[in-house]
Amino acid sequence: MLKKFTKTLHTSNNANTLTLEECKNKVKRISIIGGSGSGKSTLADILSKELNIPAVHLDAINFQPNWVEIDKNERDNIILSKSNDEKWIIDGNYNKTLQDRLEKADLIIWLDYSTFAQLKGITKRIFKNFNKDKPELPGCKERLNFTFLKYVCSYNKKKRPIVLNMLKNIHSDKVLIFKKQKDLNKWLKNFTNNDNILDNIR
Repeated sequence: MLKKFTKTLHTSNNANTLTLEECKNKVKRISIIGGSGSGKSTLADILSKELNIPAVHLDAINFQPNWVEIDKNERDNIILSKSNDEKWIIDGNYNKTLQDRLEKADLIIWLDYSTFAQLKGITKRIFKNFNKDKPELPGCKERLNFTFLKYVCSYNKKKRPIVLNMLKNIHSDKVLIFKKQKDLNKWLKNFTNNDNILDNIR
């Protein structure tokens, strides 16, 4: 059933034909979801500049310097409050508040990558930025540990079905799914009419 539903999303939605100008006129809230290493924060920053909509990185709400997590209830209340703002591009999952964001979003971009692609993205990020502060998380240095790797390796098995179940309640016309980075890159270039949009990505 889940595979059939994913195929339906791919074949029936109209979000992939949305132009930049249409997006500026119609879209005020964008939810970007997907596994770690898929480039959610980078995409949020790109679209934020193109659409002049503030980007909200959920990890920046959850983590204080040195990767100290805030109280989960406090975090969720902050996220729910942010989702009531008039305009936002929110990247991140945090499933307890995800359904609320999916329902409020005008556009949902799901980076539905394979586990291998997620691990590849993380490896690339670690080699490039290891022990450097993450731009969206001041005071938190890029790191890699077993707990995080375990989370990534199990994401598609444990977390992805939850996302699919939530999307069943969302109209497919506002869901845009990418299975590969190259497909996202192609869409971004067409959407922004800028073949150089990815040249300065960190």
